[in-house]
Amino acid sequence: MTERIRHDGVIVVGAGLAGFSAALAAAPAKVLLLTEAPLNRGCSSAWAQGGVAAALSADDGPELHAADTVAAGAGLVAPEVARLLAEEGPAAVRRLAELGAPFDRKAGGGFAQSLEAAHSRARVARVKGDQAGRAIMEAVAVAVRAARHIEVRTGAKLVGLLQDGSSRIRGVVARIDGRAVEIAARAVILATGGIGGLYAVTTTPAELKGEGLGLAALAGATIADPEFVQFHPTAIDIGRDPAPLATEALRGEGAVLVNANGERFMARYHEAAELAPRDVVARAIHAERMAGRGAFLDAREAVGAHFPDEFPAVFAACIGGGVDPRTDLIPVAPACHYHIGGIATDTDGRTSLPGLYAAGECASTGVHGANRLASNSLLEAAVFGARAGRAAARTQAAPERPLAVVTGPDLPAEALASLRRAMSRDAGVVRTAEGLGRLIAGIDAAQAEHGPAPALVAARLTAAAALARRESRGGHFRSDYPGAVAAQRTFVTAAGSAACRAA
Repeated sequence: MTERIRHDGVIVVGAGLAGFSAALAAAPAKVLLLTEAPLNRGCSSAWAQGGVAAALSADDGPELHAADTVAAGAGLVAPEVARLLAEEGPAAVRRLAELGAPFDRKAGGGFAQSLEAAHSRARVARVKGDQAGRAIMEAVAVAVRAARHIEVRTGAKLVGLLQDGSSRIRGVVARIDGRAVEIAARAVILATGGIGGLYAVTTTPAELKGEGLGLAALAGATIADPEFVQFHPTAIDIGRDPAPLATEALRGEGAVLVNANGERFMARYHEAAELAPRDVVARAIHAERMAGRGAFLDAREAVGAHFPDEFPAVFAACIGGGVDPRTDLIPVAPACHYHIGGIATDTDGRTSLPGLYAAGECASTGVHGANRLASNSLLEAAVFGARAGRAAARTQAAPERPLAVVTGPDLPAEALASLRRAMSRDAGVVRTAEGLGRLIAGIDAAQAEHGPAPALVAARLTAAAALARRESRGGHFRSDYPGAVAAQRTFVTAAGSAACRAA
């Protein structure tokens, strides 16, 4: 028999920076924070290397940061949302510092900031070169554990949503210690991360399979821009799953991309060369590899002997894979890195379903458009996570009504492995109608066999929207439709996606 309990407050699902920020900001409302993994395990926030982008220096300003965000987003960024992110960004970074995040500082005490691709200023606040995510999350986790209004429950896997007849979300179903537990609450905030675990080559934790997005879609939530997936151009190609990341800050420090012949090739693809937008760099590396020329990051001169101190995570990953980046070229390949689309929300995290909020990578506010600006993700998690927490805390209790459970089965390991291979092959850096049609047919066959697993729902939304967008824009590139056509966002539901078939 399913256990049923009531939580008099807000449920937050997910323990990345968005979930932590939401939980802290919801005070004094009671918060139950659910996470399957131990704190700071299984979340992309802790793996982030570059840092947090914000206009913190005298030669920068929110208007410049917003303009860079809009430009990177290839025509689909909501300008008012970009302005809000940029305006609230500096205060968000300072709050993280007050919580104990040990950002690198200059001699005068100001934030040391790195230049990353498509930024017009050096504005990425960092920690020891490539330790920002881990250091920030360790500091914020201390604050979460200490907060009297937050109860943290680890080992709790989200398996369903509770919904009444008016479509309002009234709580969650979680698997705790092998038992299904229904937990009712005033509001639910999904901060469940991205879809990297749906790809065979990814830089994110394999646990992140888009299941929060899939469950929201099964409940009827509107999903925005699911076709836009950002592929980090420089995953370290040493055969590990997930693939370790060579942070973009390396190119900001002067590292260059070369092929197996030692030739720098980025200038052939974009005038900004190594500092071109991520989607351009990812496709360039993909093209070099497909042509048999290979792709390598050469940081020997730019970083060299300073690697162990300045970029310890990259150094350790390389050494573990038999590459010494002080003297060797680093083999690189594009990998799924960030899901730009997600559950459609407003700037306070409200979704199309009353009682349901979303924040972080599983959400889509429109701030990233078609291509996320480097190091805007941690900032988005902090800014919009806090806004969602405050809004959810204000949600009023609704009248009691009968509840239904929205759920789907787990995907067997063999079926998940097949899906990951198909997603990397057909919904990867370069896409075609033929490949996407093949992918959708395979997903439909898997759903017929296994049922509407949330991971399959998330994958199908991504593939169907990619098939429907007959143009190339930002992180979505169709070799059969290489030009841009119409700057329109995608808004779709699971029911609408089901109508999309192979062309």
